[in-house]
Amino acid sequence: MRLEMLYFAWVRERMGRSQETVDVPAAVTTVAALVDWLAARDAVGAEALADRGRLRAAVDQAFVAMDATIVGAREVALFPPVTGG
Repeated sequence: MRLEMLYFAWVRERMGRSQETVDVPAAVTTVAALVDWLAARDAVGAEALADRGRLRAAVDQAFVAMDATIVGAREVALFPPVTGG
């Protein structure tokens, strides 16, 4: 499955890029599994995505939990928790 990955804020800084297109193995079906797969690719991803508790995600521009499916998705965004005031 081909996905467009978007990275924001410190995730972007640590990944060293704001976006990339990835070919995800068929066995990767949730956001959490995708994060694990991205982290396993190289040392940069492993370090950037190490603190899973501080990551949030959106699938096709809708906020989702880490156990959400990515099957059929076109875009996944990873970012830190959003704060406002």
